[in-house]
Amino acid sequence: MSKVNHPKHYNTGKIEVINAIEEWNLGFCDGNVIKYVARHKYKGNPIEDLKKAKWYLERLIQQYEQESNFENTDK
Repeated sequence: MSKVNHPKHYNTGKIEVINAIEEWNLGFCDGNVIKYVARHKYKGNPIEDLKKAKWYLERLIQQYEQESNFENTDK
C-alpha cells in the first residue's frame, strides 16, 4: 500500500469509501461527508475530520435550501 493508492485509512473494513460514493452516485459535497465520517477514526485526528464532514454537510444543506428557494419562486 502506498500513501496515494489505497492508504491504510482508506481500507478499513470490506468496502473502500470511494467505491461506495461512486456506487451511490453521490456528488462532491455528500461524498465528502461520507468520506470524512467513514475515515475519522482511522487518520489520527477524528475531530478535525468530523468538522470537515460538518462543513461539507452544511454546504450541501445550503445548496438544497437555495435550490428549494429557487423552485418556490419559480411557481
